[in-house]
Amino acid sequence: MTQPVFRFAPSPNGRLHLGHAYSALLNDALARRLDGRFLLRIEDIDITRCRPEYERAIYEDLAWLGLHWEKPVRRQAEHFSDYGAAFQVLKGRGLVYPCFCSRRHIAEKVEVIEAQSGKAWPRDPDGAPLYPGICKGLSSEEVARRIGAGEPHAWRIDSEAVRKRSPGPHTFTRFSPDGDEEVVEADPWRWGDTVIVRKDVPTSYHLSVVVDDALQGVTHVVRGQDLEAATDLHVLLQELLGLATPLYHHHGLILNPGGDKLAKSRKSEALFELRARGVTAAEIRQKLGFAP
Repeated sequence: MTQPVFRFAPSPNGRLHLGHAYSALLNDALARRLDGRFLLRIEDIDITRCRPEYERAIYEDLAWLGLHWEKPVRRQAEHFSDYGAAFQVLKGRGLVYPCFCSRRHIAEKVEVIEAQSGKAWPRDPDGAPLYPGICKGLSSEEVARRIGAGEPHAWRIDSEAVRKRSPGPHTFTRFSPDGDEEVVEADPWRWGDTVIVRKDVPTSYHLSVVVDDALQGVTHVVRGQDLEAATDLHVLLQELLGLATPLYHHHGLILNPGGDKLAKSRKSEALFELRARGVTAAEIRQKLGFAP
């Protein structure tokens, strides 16, 4: 029987808050309950926002909470070659295409389409308009010329080509902390031709997390409900790349008094600030429903 493997994978682009603490503690608690392993992964592909001091703070905060993890810690910025290899598989099968559009260009195109049709253009689960295929019909000559000229470009999943190769149904197993399991059908098509390799870095969150989970042997992915929709796309990528699909659990989010989820962008109170106010790690654990 395979030993269960759990992971907590924060990005060092700000200080950890109570929401991060809950996710880390839940992964650790479930790993202990199932006699599994607990890994820490640093998701630092965003080289413009991630900083060494935030990474050091992650280790400090988690140790303060009483957590222990296996070493060495996998840092995504050290493994771009792994993500590049996975991308080449998709590219070699004709499942991706380059996109030279800016967000503004896409927004303007969508506005024109909506004005002409009188209908709202569909959005992805994150609320962004589905890509309207502006670059999808470019000739190979124009693509080669623009790439050769050094024009910035991303790479998008060609959902039409993917659907012909892998129509589905695409499924994954959802589990609960109590041990219940159910098979869920994914809907990756609601993401449209989503970006799989960004302009600024040679990968994306979606591609990196799928490759990392496979390489690290992760069997149970435990993360917040805000990432539940992304699982549809991850399941599709796992199938296209021939990777195992872990079990998934998407836990509830810790909310602020106004009912919004805690977030670095909202300047939610960080763990180090709570610590500075004299709050103890035992109090944090108890507040979040874990044994001190």
